[in-house]
Formats: sequence, structure tokens, C-alpha cells
Amino acid sequence: MPDTRIADIRITPIAFYDPPLLNNSGCHQPFALRSIIEVETEGGVVGLGESYGTLSVIDGLKALAPRLVGIDVTDLNALWAQARGGVAEQAVGYKTGTGRLVPRLVSAIEVAMWDAFGKATGRRVCDLLGGQVRETVPFSAYLFYKFAGHHDATPDPWGEVLTPEQLVGEAQRMIDAHGFRAIKLKAGILPPEEEIAGLRALREAFPEAPLRIDPNGGWTVETTLRLLPQLEGLVEYLEDPTVGIEGNARVQAATDIPLATNMYVVADEHLPPNMAQDAFRVILSDHHYWGGLKASRDLAKICEIWGLGLSMHSNSHMGISLAAMTHLAAATPNLTYDCDTHYPWQTDEVIAGGKLAFTDGSLGLPEGPGLGVTLDREALARLHRNYVDCGITERDDESELRKHWPDWSFERPKF
Repeated sequence: MPDTRIADIRITPIAFYDPPLLNNSGCHQPFALRSIIEVETEGGVVGLGESYGTLSVIDGLKALAPRLVGIDVTDLNALWAQARGGVAEQAVGYKTGTGRLVPRLVSAIEVAMWDAFGKATGRRVCDLLGGQVRETVPFSAYLFYKFAGHHDATPDPWGEVLTPEQLVGEAQRMIDAHGFRAIKLKAGILPPEEEIAGLRALREAFPEAPLRIDPNGGWTVETTLRLLPQLEGLVEYLEDPTVGIEGNARVQAATDIPLATNMYVVADEHLPPNMAQDAFRVILSDHHYWGGLKASRDLAKICEIWGLGLSMHSNSHMGISLAAMTHLAAATPNLTYDCDTHYPWQTDEVIAGGKLAFTDGSLGLPEGPGLGVTLDREALARLHRNYVDCGITERDDESELRKHWPDWSFERPKF
């Protein structure tokens, strides 16, 4: 077997086109930021990872990378130790704080370490994580309200979506293209009654589709309690309707609709208060901020023990992240809901062979060892040039929305 000690780690920030999608925090900017991580071993094997591309994460990864040279790609304990050993404090300005930066740095490199080890041994990442339990992984249609184009008036191919009728059209187009069976609506941006009208229109158009809505903490407890009768029997779960564990526990106590989260149970220390208060009954895991694939498998076991539902959260991402999500889901027995993904909204790709293809709303594992994907070097160079040219270094949905609605301001909860 080739020498699997780390010889070099390369971090390349990239930017790719993102539509003007709306959410409780504002509007997506014209470019989404990611980072591409390459872990090269002494044996010449290159493992790939993908993570956030904000400046603080890039700085943290660049500070961490040289400290990992010489460790084996299987030594996850050394990875965590080095990430906790003062590196995170060198990356300033991360909005969620150092405590949440460390697992993000770990995850970015850990995925590449798994990929390198898989490629060095001829095994798939899902097999290294415990073995494949499902042939394909189901994903949901992720719907957004959106503008017809960005503030510079360049039209977006998906067009405007601000009404129930337009929302149904968006869903139909996405389902026709990818075969998704479940539907998720990003909410918290329009008055709640308008968003629920959108849900009703989706139910009429797709009577068998499981529906879910995510206000991103945009509703007060009182608003959510008032809306519950309209949501019962309509949604399979209600995601982060209000702010915090305590506020959502008040909502969960008033309904049989399972509450889901990717906002308020996002680290180990959030699990005990969540269990004690019965706030959220579905956890949307995300290996990017839980600390990687192993940490996500550990989380899955906790969910199994406590009887919690489990799915996956998503952000704007490329195919390396999607491949990692798919391997993780394929090796997680208790995945109880179709996963989220922004992938249909992205037109660019950084992996060789182009975008991964959904069949009947599901994704099979890419063929080959490790994650089964390799880099398209020309695409990497082009998307890195986008990063250099676009001038964006931090995500700022709030300022972006004010370019369209000058009087808008961020509030959570807002309604």
C-alpha cells in the first residue's frame, strides 16, 4: 500500500454563480464561495474535500494545513488536536465564533483524508464508514422564493418565484428534471400566510409528495402556535420555525408535527438540552459543521438511541460535497427522511465529467475508490479566477437583499 502520511495540503478558494434565492437572512449573492481541499500523501495519492469559502475559513485552513504534514490520513485524533491547538484563533471574524470554526476546519480536511485513504486502499468511503446499507440516496426538491434576476438586472434562467403559482412551476420544473419525490420550501421571507398558501398550492399539484417548510427561525413562538392548525396534516416536519431550543420546545409541546433543525442543534453540547426539553425530533446533520464524516456517523447513532429522526442539511455546494454526503448517507442505516441539496441550483462544477445526475430523485454512489470523484483542473482554475475577480470574501445575504428592497432589514424572528 502507498505511504499514507500527509505530504502536502492545498486549499483553493472558488466562486460560482448562484441564483437570487431568498431566505430569512436575505438574498443569495451572485457568487457562492467554496474551498477545494487537496490532501496529497507521501505515496502520491490525492484526496479531495470541499467546504465553505469565506475568508475566515480559508485563513483557518491555511493555518492548519502545515501542522498536519507527516501525520497519517487515518489519524483523525491528530487532526482534531491540531485544529484545537490554537489554529482557529488565528482566523478572525467568523460569525459563529471559534467554537464552531474548529469542526468546520476539521471536516474540510477530514473528508479529503477519507478520500485519500480510500484511493490508497482501493476502497470506497462508504465501506470505510461501515458499509453500504442502501443502493441509492433520496434527495428532496429544495424550493426557494426568488427574484427574476440579480440586482444588475441580468435575468436568471429560473425566473421570478414570488407567488404560489410560480412556486408550483418551479417545483414542476425541478421534479421533471430530477425526479424528486419530497419537497422542501425555504420560508421566513414572505408573510407566513403567503408561504402557507404556497404549501397548499404544492399539495394540490403534488398530492403524494411529502412536504416540509423551513422559516429559518423567522416566526415568533406566538405566530407559529397560531399557524399550527394550518400545518397539521400538510407537512411531514416543520423546520426551525422559531428561535432557540426553548422557543421551539414550546412549539413542539403544542403539536404532533415533528420539529426539525439545522440551526439550534448543531454541536454536541446542544444535544442534552434538546433531549431534556423535547424541542426537536428530527436532526438535519451536516458533515461540514459537525466535524466530518465520523462525527456525523456518531451523531446518527445518538439519533438512533434517542429515537430522533435524521436527514441532511445542505448549502450551495459542488460535487465533492455531494459525493461525500452520498457516501455518508449510504452508510447510515437510520436516515429517515430524504436529504436536502442545493445542487440543482448550481450550474458550474469542479469535478471531472461534469455534474452528478439524479435518477428518480436519488443519487447512486460515484464509481471508483474513495469518494469516486476527481478534479477538473481547468474548471478549478476558472472557478478560482471567479473568486479572485468577484471580490466577495464573506457571505452577506442581508446587504444583497437591500439592493432589491432598500427598506428591508434582517430580523429573527421577523413575523
